Amino acid sequence: MSSESSGAEVVVRLATESDAELLARFRFELRSFFHEVLEGEAAFIERCAEWMRERLRSGGAWSCWIAEHQQKPVGAVWVQLIEKIPNPIAEPEYYVYLTNFYVREQFRGIGIGSMLLSEALAWSKANNAETVILWPTERSKALYSRHGFTLASNFMQLTIGEP
Repeated sequence: MSSESSGAEVVVRLATESDAELLARFRFELRSFFHEVLEGEAAFIERCAEWMRERLRSGGAWSCWIAEHQQKPVGAVWVQLIEKIPNPIAEPEYYVYLTNFYVREQFRGIGIGSMLLSEALAWSKANNAETVILWPTERSKALYSRHGFTLASNFMQLTIGEP
């Protein structure tokens, strides 16, 4: 599997530790658009970039891809490989959590999100994950549906404490 995909002026590449600050800025843009910010931008980026650097070191459970349009970063997607306890029956032992999927507003609707998602899904298959889970926004549900995602009906959750 290639870690790079290309289209008209778009390249999707695997992120490295050196991309952590950029990815932290994307995270701030994504989350501050939907919610009231309780932490200053500079402090958040510093804290988040350190977290991301640690997870982007090779061999970890986290991977991230960055989309570049004309060599300018415009989006990213993160995945985490979740390992289940070994099972003596025919049941997969890995699944993937897909998160922090973001394409800057002016670059949406031209296939960049599909390119990022395709790369994440190819990686998931290559890592023997049978299921990919995520929490979509209303706006993103159409993209995920086009790529074969369905709403899960056997999912339960318990929210612990206040967000």
